[in-house]
Amino acid sequence: MSFTYEEVGATRTAGHCPEGFRPLHLRTRIGEGEGVFRRASEALSTWEMHRAMGVGVSAAEDRAAPGVDVTITLGGVIKAPCRVVWTVDEPRRSGWAYGTLPGHPESGEEAFVVHRTGDGTVWLTITAFSRPAKWYTRAGGPAARGLQHAYARRCGAVLRRLCAGLSED
Repeated sequence: MSFTYEEVGATRTAGHCPEGFRPLHLRTRIGEGEGVFRRASEALSTWEMHRAMGVGVSAAEDRAAPGVDVTITLGGVIKAPCRVVWTVDEPRRSGWAYGTLPGHPESGEEAFVVHRTGDGTVWLTITAFSRPAKWYTRAGGPAARGLQHAYARRCGAVLRRLCAGLSED
């Protein structure tokens, strides 16, 4: 299967949103310190954060890696097939992005990156661009967009909970 959009990997470029797509950018403070960074990175790369959110995760591999197919299932009904398009694994930055495949309710890409700043603060940044791909996401209009933002906020809250008790603050 091929991607449902042309600019595969575009979430690597900060602030870039392809023409005709809607951007999303949300940053959530997770905690402080190396332990939080390591725990958050692991929870993100192994799909644990997504599973802890209560969504279904069916992945071809145990860890996010370029080319790995994953299907997220929402409410046991809505299936969202994706493929990991890039990963990053650096001393202070870790994460990945996936792009939509045919059958996904949206068309676009979403990146999840954990970053540890110079002062030790650990952040989750979610960057995405999308446009409706199914009749119900088109019909949902602003409500569908609101659900995307709520999902991104929930990612941050869940990851913060998974890292609770590890902060050095």
